[in-house]
Amino acid sequence: MLDLLKKIFRKETVRVRIAPSPTGYLHIGTARTALFNWIFARQNKGKFILRIEDTDLERSDPKYEKDIIEGLTWLGLEWDEGPGVNGKYGPYRQSERLDIYEKYLKQLLEENKAYYCSCSKDELDRERQEQMKRGEAPKYSGKCRSKNVPENEAQIIRFKAESGTISFHDIIRGEISFDAKLIGDIAIAKNTRTPLYNFAVVIDDYTMRITHVIRGEDHIANTPKQILLQQALGFPEPKYGHLPLILDPDRSKMSKRFSATSINEYKEQGYLPEALINFIALLGWHPTDDSEKMEISEIIEKFDLERIQKGGAIFDVQKLDWLNSQYIQGKSPEELFNLAGDSLTENQKRDKERILKLLKVGKSRMRKLSDIKALMDSFELNAYEKELLNWKQTPPSKTKEYLEGSEKILSEISEKNFAQRELEKGIMPFADAEGRGEVLWPLRVALSGQNKSPGPFEIMEVIGKEEALRRINIAIKKLES
Repeated sequence: MLDLLKKIFRKETVRVRIAPSPTGYLHIGTARTALFNWIFARQNKGKFILRIEDTDLERSDPKYEKDIIEGLTWLGLEWDEGPGVNGKYGPYRQSERLDIYEKYLKQLLEENKAYYCSCSKDELDRERQEQMKRGEAPKYSGKCRSKNVPENEAQIIRFKAESGTISFHDIIRGEISFDAKLIGDIAIAKNTRTPLYNFAVVIDDYTMRITHVIRGEDHIANTPKQILLQQALGFPEPKYGHLPLILDPDRSKMSKRFSATSINEYKEQGYLPEALINFIALLGWHPTDDSEKMEISEIIEKFDLERIQKGGAIFDVQKLDWLNSQYIQGKSPEELFNLAGDSLTENQKRDKERILKLLKVGKSRMRKLSDIKALMDSFELNAYEKELLNWKQTPPSKTKEYLEGSEKILSEISEKNFAQRELEKGIMPFADAEGRGEVLWPLRVALSGQNKSPGPFEIMEVIGKEEALRRINIAIKKLES
């Protein structure tokens, strides 16, 4: 019984992280990495941590950190701990952890596992070019390894990489091995107060007790370097999983040629966060039942890291548009009105009742919230030539009769009942008797002034009885002239 309790208490709580650099806006690839980590934490009742890797002071910018935080929050990917007040967690920032990095840098230097290097950038560039000319993998030669370079003459601090094979099990890709002699001595800091990426990430993952590192496949080459540092410092090795790249339809790396890349751009274009989450989850993963539209609770239930594909994930914007339209159709007109606030003018916001009618009958045509402007335009009366009113070879005099017949029927329907179902009940017997094209075509053109538009019953429900009769009267007068 005691042994069983020891095993239970020894079991680690799953702890994962997303660690973006504030050197650019929140990219959809970073958002997918955050999502997969967040889902994995939720599945295992673990912790999801946000860490801002801002030690690159020249390129880091507070506006990018703000965008990252706002983007993750908009997607609903809240993190579970960090510095903050009143129960609201802020992110961890590497720039606030310099004392911790200095402690471990000094440890490596004192244990002769790291050394100061005085080689200049020009020297290193020449060395790299010569190695490449000889067909060798570029790496640092180690010329300063045996020198006793004073700290004040150093350009960088390097870690002594021992030779041998470094192997690790990747949750997604299986066993991966590297030859350490091809890596060379790794640059780990500019000085004891300025750590570089591979060193800082090792210290952070250890001190934050990260159990699983789930990140993009572009980090695979960093993993052996980080494992060497973990071994030198006596740190446990987290479990690794490297996600496939997101590719454009031509299988090139995702770019603006085919689609936007930052989360804020998708938000501004009128995509819903739940649709984007659903879409991103399917970039490189799919459930066993091949479901497509899934609520986040269903994604959490079905998600399996071992089902993530190794090959690149194709970004299909048409699929995103379809998913977004499905979520839009699931919203009430009131919800869509509130969500589409930025797409509406102040005058339109004041005309809320009409906009709600428009959303009720027209939301099935919307793919994005921003489509509301085009939707509203499609219910406006456009200037048109009277010839457009005639269905095929129907004479104008007959078209005028059909419009007058429709006008008479519509005038007898009360404003209260001026909705699609009642309008159809009134007009369709007349249309079936005289010809659907002959009656419905001129009615629709009279209401919209367009060759292609929503149906006449949809338009009339939105614009109301008075406006519908006004537009029909305009068409009759056109035919009389």
